Amino acid sequence: MLERATDAPAGVDAVKAIGTVSKSDYQTVVEPLIEDARREGRRIRILCEIGPEFTSFTPAAAWEDLKVGMGAIRLFEGCAVVSDVRWIRESTRLTSFLMACPVRVFGSQERDEALRWLASLPEGPGISHRLTESDVLVVEVEQPLRAPDFDALALTVDTWLATHAELAGVVVHAREFPGWENIGGLIRHVRFIRDHHRKVRKIALAADSKVAALVPQLANHFVQAEVRRFEYDDLDDALAWAASPPVR
Repeated sequence: MLERATDAPAGVDAVKAIGTVSKSDYQTVVEPLIEDARREGRRIRILCEIGPEFTSFTPAAAWEDLKVGMGAIRLFEGCAVVSDVRWIRESTRLTSFLMACPVRVFGSQERDEALRWLASLPEGPGISHRLTESDVLVVEVEQPLRAPDFDALALTVDTWLATHAELAGVVVHAREFPGWENIGGLIRHVRFIRDHHRKVRKIALAADSKVAALVPQLANHFVQAEVRRFEYDDLDDALAWAASPPVR
């Protein structure tokens, strides 16, 4: 069975698996939890505790888990799995990168730490961005890229493009490229580029990492915009270049 815990801090949901978990457990515990989140307009941070009392999932429960999870995948903001069951721990680690939210595994004695981790997750986008008077979008990146970051960027860009033909430029400012939090962030990044690169004249990358030096060479094969790299401290030069008319 599945039961909801009542000792989780505000903003965190907690469930515990005991004995055999069936399809009806998902229907009576997990699905109402998801519907509550949808109705309240909030995202889900969930702790899943699988202790020694757990024995198995029924096949129908496994299918329901997949179906419910895929249907609400964009609602999840973080997942902590608390368990000493070896196959649960290993399978969670193997699949965590495929999730659209951060996932961590904790031992049964680390439940309080798991709750603190969930409560500490950043809310909303993990990057900041602003639109300058010269019609250049400046994106400041300091942590691994997440799907919600690109949702926020898309909202800003799409709102602008609703009344303008194109965006003069985009400047990405990052000391080091932090990568993506998970596969969901990478996929959303690719989708953002696919949907917007034809409406951006120039893209400047102001970064010091070695990877940054390769970006213009690679990007020019995939995007229509002109791409150029600058040093991290040359942000003003990057902004001026991005705002200038393209060379015909």
